[in-house]
Amino acid sequence: MRPDHYDEFADGYDQANASSLFNAHYERPAMLELAGEVRGHRVLDAGCGSGPLALALRERGAAVTGFDGSPAMIELARQRLGASTPLSVLDLAAPLPYPDAAFDDVIASLVLHYLEDWSTPLAEFFRVLAPGGRLLLSVNHPTGAAIGEPGEDYFATRPYTDRYDFAGTAADLTFWHRPLHAMSDAFAAAGFRILRISEPRPAADTPPELLPPRLRTGERTAFIGFLMFVLDRP
Repeated sequence: MRPDHYDEFADGYDQANASSLFNAHYERPAMLELAGEVRGHRVLDAGCGSGPLALALRERGAAVTGFDGSPAMIELARQRLGASTPLSVLDLAAPLPYPDAAFDDVIASLVLHYLEDWSTPLAEFFRVLAPGGRLLLSVNHPTGAAIGEPGEDYFATRPYTDRYDFAGTAADLTFWHRPLHAMSDAFAAAGFRILRISEPRPAADTPPELLPPRLRTGERTAFIGFLMFVLDRP
């Protein structure tokens, strides 16, 4: 997928992101919980989109820098965050312009699953993190594709495309499925250690009408959506 693919539906995505189950009431609250106390931390929001997570981190006292491959998304982020937050249009799959050990935390929220090859972004995240720094990331849960596409090979790293509706704008998004062991192998090859793996539940204050029926009734307590990691740079 082109880095600027989101330009075609940036406004619709931003509107949906503000209130959707998967973003506003599931992934973003879970990521903030994993981040914990960030006051005074230098945080890089890698693939920041229109900036809602960067804004939440800044409100918690972090000094946030962000980048995204979509110029339209970065423009929306500038409108949300103002001139005080450094924002850039950059390619996640290319070397980053930041100096070594520039950040205490790197957050990659729902971005790595757009890439077939994780070696460059993980190497760059390792480089720009200070020793002892953390990489927090979320991706599509690998078993989701296995359940939805039972005829496909779970162990293959392969692309798949889903259609979404973002505030009335249809968009086709292509992701790369990779099995869990391929993720952990990539982290180890880049020098990271896994501190935590999280399979979050929706936030407690999620409006009931947004929940799938089996969660509304209490038959289930969670669903398979995203898989989250906290890694550290030794």
